Amino acid sequence: MRYLSFLTLAGLLLPLAGCDRTGAYGDASSIVTAMDAQLWAQVDDEVLQALEPTIRTVAEERKFTVTYQDPRDPTWGRLQQFKQLLLVGTGSEPWMADVVRRLDGDGTQPRPRIAQVRDVWARSQLVTVVLLPEQGDRADAFRGQLETLGRIYDRQFRDLALARMFITGRDSALADTLARTAGFSLLVPQVYQWSRRDSVFVFRNDNPDPSELIRQVTVTWRTPIPRELEGEEILAWRAELAALHYAYPQAVDLSQVDAEPFHHEGLSAYQVQAVWHNPPEASWPAAGPFLLWAVACPAQNRLYLLDAWLYAPGREKYEYMIQLQTILESFRCGS
Repeated sequence: MRYLSFLTLAGLLLPLAGCDRTGAYGDASSIVTAMDAQLWAQVDDEVLQALEPTIRTVAEERKFTVTYQDPRDPTWGRLQQFKQLLLVGTGSEPWMADVVRRLDGDGTQPRPRIAQVRDVWARSQLVTVVLLPEQGDRADAFRGQLETLGRIYDRQFRDLALARMFITGRDSALADTLARTAGFSLLVPQVYQWSRRDSVFVFRNDNPDPSELIRQVTVTWRTPIPRELEGEEILAWRAELAALHYAYPQAVDLSQVDAEPFHHEGLSAYQVQAVWHNPPEASWPAAGPFLLWAVACPAQNRLYLLDAWLYAPGREKYEYMIQLQTILESFRCGS
């Protein structure tokens, strides 16, 4: 079982100044959960399995990190200031009183019940509550809510990722220009820079520094549309694109490849997700995940290639992959 170390967090857990609430600690992908210790001992493995699903970026990465804290421990009063809290109980427990008082309704709603309250003990805080029935098997009642909890956390994290992504605004003017002059459109944040070389369009955000973070989407096309879309041919096309238009060549790690056909806005398409890396002769090692789309646009007799790749060494990558996926999903072609 994982517990928060008070010594590790001592630098963060400062007393509140006067009556003012401080800003919440932590981030949206870290969930501090509190419940009765006996209940946690019954459900801990299932909670971690449901709320810490892994995704493959460069390596296996957890979407969220869940840390348990006994609310009867003396340190709980200060851990209440974290950004994401998950409280589980009947609502009669003393450590749930502040939250329960702020819940909507008169307490007669069916249970188990999931509710959320903001800014209970800190600013920019979200407290998720699972209210369990007073009678019956509380562990089973809580287990029945885990799938819904997982969906709630994932949806809210995606919403946050998109809000951060478009904090500078959506470049709708660029999307209109592309549709008028290039035959396709793509919606990117205004902070993205773009360039064109013949039929190759590059959209890039390397803030704050390209040595720390790069998000890039490249769009190009070929005519005519082949009869079938094959993963190997699409990857070979990407290799040509990278060799001619990227600052450094990118090889592909074929040991972990997810490839499948799908439909985008009614158009036949094919997706490849894998990891790129600089070849051994490059001046420094670099790697990251990429999403590669091939989309057939019959109205133009074009097969489009969309290559979205990420360089984010030492950072969690799930949020950035959500952003790149969203940009790809904004793609439109033809009329």
